[in-house]
Amino acid sequence: MKNTFLKKLGLKKQNDGSSTGQKSTVGNKEYIKSHSPVDGAYIGSVSVTTKKEYERIVKASQKAFINWRTVPAPKRGEVVRQYGEALRANKDALGRLVSYEMGKSLQEGWGEVQEMIDICEFAVGLSRQLYGLSMHSERPAHRMYEQWHPLGTVGIISAFNFPVAVWAWNAMIAMVCGDVCIWKPSEKTPLCGVACQNIMKKVLKDNKVPEGVCCMINGDYKVGEYMTTDKRVPLISATGSTRMGKIVAATVAGRLGRSLLELGGNNAMIVTENANMNIVLTGAVFGAVGTAGQRCTTTRRLIVHESIFDEVKKKLVKAYKQLRIGNPLDQKNHVGPLIDQAAVEMYLDSIKKAKAEGAKFIVEGGVLKGKGYESGCYVKPCIAEVENSYEIVQHETFAPILYLMKYKDLSEAIAMQNDVPQGLSSAIMTDSILQAEQFLSTAGSDCGIANVNIGTSGAEIGGAFGGEKETGGGRESGSDSWKAYMRRQTNTINYSTDLPLAQGIKFDL
Repeated sequence: MKNTFLKKLGLKKQNDGSSTGQKSTVGNKEYIKSHSPVDGAYIGSVSVTTKKEYERIVKASQKAFINWRTVPAPKRGEVVRQYGEALRANKDALGRLVSYEMGKSLQEGWGEVQEMIDICEFAVGLSRQLYGLSMHSERPAHRMYEQWHPLGTVGIISAFNFPVAVWAWNAMIAMVCGDVCIWKPSEKTPLCGVACQNIMKKVLKDNKVPEGVCCMINGDYKVGEYMTTDKRVPLISATGSTRMGKIVAATVAGRLGRSLLELGGNNAMIVTENANMNIVLTGAVFGAVGTAGQRCTTTRRLIVHESIFDEVKKKLVKAYKQLRIGNPLDQKNHVGPLIDQAAVEMYLDSIKKAKAEGAKFIVEGGVLKGKGYESGCYVKPCIAEVENSYEIVQHETFAPILYLMKYKDLSEAIAMQNDVPQGLSSAIMTDSILQAEQFLSTAGSDCGIANVNIGTSGAEIGGAFGGEKETGGGRESGSDSWKAYMRRQTNTINYSTDLPLAQGIKFDL
């Protein structure tokens, strides 16, 4: 089965290796080895981009931009549409690769490819809607308007947890805007990137579009630095940890470039006394354990009204006992593995720190061993009663650890939710319109995403995705996020034979 979907995506083994993300050298060439967290098996290797190769790619990108920016936007959209069709034809294979190389459930793997297809459709429509504004001039016989032009080369740095979709959020929008793209996928999921690029190459070739319009580089953060320090790349869109984002932001700002940052989340769901319990459990459990807690929108804190706290706690414990943990390609399982051993160690360390601060674990964690768990990356989703002030609770742990806490009134709950450095996603479960509106008000959630009776995890491509504070402030995907990939230009046209000056200034010669 593995070799079947790899072959369909144009992938093959290059050499044997020892662990995902580590480098090996064959001759004079470095490779990144990819092993599946599902079973620990070696999948394949991807060559690391050298500085010389990067220079060639950037030059090809710049050359392609000169022509691509002049192609009418709807025609650029047609290329993106065809890429979406190619993804449809490869949805099963690419979804399986995402599941196998990253470890998320097969349903989520297919869902991630569907997000790529959806953003292609959105971008096609957008290609006919790159609107500017018309403005009234204070001077007679003058017309003012604004228009949007492409920036040039967009550098995209993506994370392992969404190895294909987040790239597409950026690249498909940037392409219809007239930009060209260079993508550095995560070194933990390099083959997903190669597969997407293989599909893109054929679409570009069929349309006689140079490959420089959409390129890829591979490697760790050092390869990423090729782009972040390069003045020829005016925009860097980076997804990852807050620590990484701060480095990228400082580096890009130092050369007066632009950065679009999608960083950490520490998302809370507030459960009020008026909540519908039929949806609370579904939203909370999937939000906490989906993708094994490795989503930036994962529900990490559950803030429950004191009057229903014991009831919610009891139902959560019962629900967690029903979770099936195992091979994510088996659709009967709910939870797959963490990405690698480093993630497992971080999970264990966070549990240790939480207990040291006084956390009471009502569902214990731990690493699973035995048949089916040979990779050593399978862990138990756990729940701990905590105080929001605990140091460990203030940090994002990319693992299925849910922190449970209680509150007395909604203002207190909102304050607790907002009292962390991150500001990505948030949710409230309530049947009270007054509580919902308070949560959504100016004095409510300070996150970029605020949901009512929907969990924190997951997002539709039609809305702008992103968050505030240490989440970075970036916005991707829908709404008017396309403006981040373009430069605004204000135009004034004088269609008279005189030259009146603004603000009534007189300057007669």
